[in-house]
Amino acid sequence: MKILLTGANGYIGKRLLPVLLEQGHEVICCMRNKLKFPTEGIYSHPGISLVELDFLKDIAISDVLKDIDVAYYLIHSMSANTRDFQKLEEISALNFVLLVNQTKARQIIYLGGITNEKELSKHLASRKNVEVILRKSRVPLTTIKAGIIVGSGSASFEIIHDLVKKLPVMVAPQWLNTRSQPIAIGNVIEYLTGVILKPETLNQSFDVGGPDVFTYKEMLLQFAAVCGLRRYIYTIPVMTPKLSSYWLYFVTSTSYKLAINLVDSMKVEVVAQDNRLEKILGIQPITYQEAVRLALQNPKQVSVNKII
Repeated sequence: MKILLTGANGYIGKRLLPVLLEQGHEVICCMRNKLKFPTEGIYSHPGISLVELDFLKDIAISDVLKDIDVAYYLIHSMSANTRDFQKLEEISALNFVLLVNQTKARQIIYLGGITNEKELSKHLASRKNVEVILRKSRVPLTTIKAGIIVGSGSASFEIIHDLVKKLPVMVAPQWLNTRSQPIAIGNVIEYLTGVILKPETLNQSFDVGGPDVFTYKEMLLQFAAVCGLRRYIYTIPVMTPKLSSYWLYFVTSTSYKLAINLVDSMKVEVVAQDNRLEKILGIQPITYQEAVRLALQNPKQVSVNKII
């Protein structure tokens, strides 16, 4: 099967690619700069071809893209700009639809965020808007919505890791009491590959999450327990979003732009509601603690069953 993988250089794309190749697919990796794509190891696989496209500009389709079967939309602009990333994501999605509509694709697969609350952050509202745009394509859309993704390299995972490792005592913002439903990166990859041209997933949207629902404070303490560390966390209501962003920026490895957008999102509860996909695909999500153990032991882990 011929698959277009946008965001191939991103966190999810890099973990999805080896699994798609292992399953025997031909993968066209799409990126803005081909020079940034690795050339060693799995990236030299004969099943990979590269296409350089910037979805923020007008899209001219090439012959290599016309006969694709499936297209993954994994483009994200949240870390690029604190003000107009929503507009950038809208432009990217619109241009992607223009391109895919000129192909023989039979499915678009989109990884978005859980958006069940009435009041959404700018990030989550943008993710929801992207889904609305993609749904206007002539190609059937399958949307998979996740909250915190637990895996080495994930922005949220690395922030939790840095906070736990560096701060024995935390005086933290009130949003640490917000609930979330974390999911292991291996399970996310299982969902993303499991829906490929599966009839009952076409033109459908699904929430996915692990078996645990925790506050961010509980996630930090559970993470510490896996590391064999004792941590103390006290939340205070007076820390402003700007101070919260500086708190993350100075203590963790995240950029300030990303910290601002993450803090905005962390005030919104992200708990799965429509999780039918778990039964449709027969996937058994692993616990948060097990996901943390896997991420710490195997930084390049892409599957809950196999290390690549």
